Amino acid sequence: MYPDNPPHVPIQRAVEVHQPTPLPPAVTVSAPVVPVHPGTVPAVASVVLPDGRVVTGYAINPAQPESVVAKPPVSRAAVNVALGSVGFLAVCGGLLLLTTFITALTALITQLITLAAVIFGGWVAVQVFSEGSRQGGTTVNIRKATFKRNHFHG
Repeated sequence: MYPDNPPHVPIQRAVEVHQPTPLPPAVTVSAPVVPVHPGTVPAVASVVLPDGRVVTGYAINPAQPESVVAKPPVSRAAVNVALGSVGFLAVCGGLLLLTTFITALTALITQLITLAAVIFGGWVAVQVFSEGSRQGGTTVNIRKATFKRNHFHG
């Protein structure tokens, strides 16, 4: 069904190998060291570890987080009143939209009924006042009419 494809030989391509180029070491310019004396000399602490080693160093006081002013708690009643108000406003808005939709739908139906009445009234007026309807209609004088085999003949 499909033609046989001849076997493909992989294409051989030349490969370039890129070696990274080393960068020369950066030259550092040392600034003169100016000794600064701390306001107070920190205390040196030595700690003996359980295995007998002694670690000596400066004691570091942990950073104290800034005190946060406690916010006064909001009462449950205030939260419930707020949520109830939001819910009440949402329901009122929905009812307003529903009322608006029903009013618009009523106006549309009224206009459609009025349009149908105007069109039907116009059709009736054309039928009544047109001259062509009297020519095509049948006027029968009952006194001269005869019936033959249940058919009316004028």
